[in-house]
Parts: sequence; structure tokens; C-alpha cells
Amino acid sequence: MQKRKEKKANVGINWLVDAIYQLFDIFREERKFIVLTMVLFLISGVLYPYSHLAMWFGFLLAAYSAVSNDSIQTIGTFIASNANTKWYYLWMFIGGIFLITVTTSWIIFDGDVSFQRLLRYEPDGQLSFPHPESFNFLQIAAPIFLLTLTRLRMPVSTTFLLLSCFAVSPSAIGSVLSKSVTAYFIAFGLGFVVWISITRLTKKHFKQEAAGWWTIAQWITSGSLWSVWIMQDAANIAIYLPRELDLGQFIAFACIVFFGLGLLFYLKGDNIQKIVNEKSEVTDIRAATLIDLVYSLILIYKLLDSRVPLSTTWVFIGLLGGREIAMRIINKKKVKAAFKMIAKDLSLALIGLVVSIVLAMAVNPKFQEEILNLFKK
Repeated sequence: MQKRKEKKANVGINWLVDAIYQLFDIFREERKFIVLTMVLFLISGVLYPYSHLAMWFGFLLAAYSAVSNDSIQTIGTFIASNANTKWYYLWMFIGGIFLITVTTSWIIFDGDVSFQRLLRYEPDGQLSFPHPESFNFLQIAAPIFLLTLTRLRMPVSTTFLLLSCFAVSPSAIGSVLSKSVTAYFIAFGLGFVVWISITRLTKKHFKQEAAGWWTIAQWITSGSLWSVWIMQDAANIAIYLPRELDLGQFIAFACIVFFGLGLLFYLKGDNIQKIVNEKSEVTDIRAATLIDLVYSLILIYKLLDSRVPLSTTWVFIGLLGGREIAMRIINKKKVKAAFKMIAKDLSLALIGLVVSIVLAMAVNPKFQEEILNLFKK
């Protein structure tokens, strides 16, 4: 009995020592990023009382953090399947589509670049996500949390994490959550049905090298998906800016995001890209084209469904989850591993949701009061 206790104690000590060594390894590997994060928090603390400076600093952080995290959904497969193409060609293509898309929204909707995602009203007549007259520290710091989660390869929802800090009430986020959960199950089911139907065909016909026209098809579908994604998620980037941008503000907005995309392509998607690369066969340009096509159709459907913002992250992990299970069933591989992958992705998305709600409660006392009242009932 004594030996058993000593053995358990040794196991506990060894686990603690290993955990400490792992933390030191992480700190050593990520020390530059940790220092950068601390500096950004410090700058946020200095600037947030000055609304104009805080607005643009928050936007800068949101622009890079949102696009870098969500890049796995839209341009992740594009980057993976075009690894041998010069990064600046990819940048010019995707960046050009971004400029055309946001310019269209700015012209049609009188200065709004979010395709009216930020112009949705609550039943009492308030904007669901109004532009604040002054900023809270956590509103400015929210994108830094997103940068950190991205660095940890967590595909969290930028929609929840960023928009929650500006929501006037839990119902504003509740409508986003409802739409996103519905979209997750639609994407999961469609991903399963499509790939359970075509996997045998693709396995048979995708053995040879892809024909040249597949490259054209993939660039078209990736470009279309990217444009539709902007229509859904430009709200996450523009949330810090006025709901109607004048010409100077619009030019600044468009140029900052455009050059941010250049940095993202130069870094080849950065750490978050590994989430795409670990999925089955996404580096095959034909598989990437099919994923982008189905994904863009789902986003178009949800875009026309309502003006409520949507977490495209939840759609994406739903689609890849259904696809992964279908392919493993057809290829007679371990389905259990696919469920583990799905559980991992979904749990990370849920972590992002919890962080979002905590931030929203800390920023907005009214939001906090309504959430606490829900638990009291």
C-alpha cells in the first residue's frame, strides 16, 4: 500500500515537473510574441481614453487579428493548394477582390462597408452594435486576446469575440449565436452528404495530376468564397469605425486591410494555417475547390437569410467535420479519430464564445446584469 502511494506521488511530481518544463519551452519559443502582446496591452491602456486614437488602434488590431484567424476558413485551402505559387500573386488576387467588394458596399450602402451587418436594429429601435462615443479598455484589447488564441492555433469565432464587446444586449449576441449554430448543423450535414456521395469518385479520378483547368476553377471558387466571406465578416473589422465612413476613412480602412493581407500571405497563413493542413487531402487543388464551392454556397444562403451577423468559423468547422467523417467512412479509416478532431475544433470554438461573453459582461454593465438575471431564473 505504501509503495502504491509513493508511486502515485512520484507520478504526480513527474507530471508537475513536465508541465513546468513545457511552460518554459513555450515561453522560450514565444517570448517575442509574449513581449509584443504585453506592449499592445500597454498601448491599449494608454490610448483607450482618447476615442479617435483608440478607434484606429482598435481597428488596426481587429483588422489583422480577424483576418489572420479567419484566413483558415476562406483562403486557408487556397494557400495550402497553391504553396508553390509566389505569395505576392496570391496577395494581389485576394487583395483585389477585397477592394472591389468593400468598395461596392461603401457605394451602395452610403458609407457602410459591412453590407448592413452593423446596421441591424433591436426591437426597441437601438442599433444592435452601435459605434461608442468612448471606448472601454477591454474593447480595444479584445483583438489582442484574439491574436493570442490565433497563436495557439484556436479557430475561435472572431464574430463573437469582437462584436460581443459592442453588443447593446444579450439578445443581440443571442441572434448571432442562433444563426451560427443553425449554420453549423447545415454545414455539417451538407459536408457529410456531399462527400459521402463523391468520395469514391474523387478517389478514383483524382489519382492523376490535376488538369490545368482545375487551377482556374479553384481561383474562381476561392475568389467567390472570399468575396462572400467579406460580405459576412467585414463587420468584425469595421466594428471600431463609424457606421458611415467618409472618403478618407474608407481609403484608410481599405489600404490597411489590403496591406495586412499582404503580410498574411508573406507568412503563408502563419500558425493557424496548420489547422487546414492537418485535414484530409486539402492540399489537392481539386479537393480545395470542392470545399470552397460548398462553403461559399452555404454562406450565400445565410447571407440572403437575414442581416444578422454570422460566425463563419462555426460554418467552416461544421463543413470540415462532416466531410472528414464521410471520407473516413468511405475509405474505411478510424471514424473515432474524426470525432476527436471535431470535438477539439468545436471545443475551441466554444472557448472563444465563453471568452466573448465574459468580455461583453466586463465591458457592458447592462449586458452583465441581463446575463446574471438569466441564471437567477
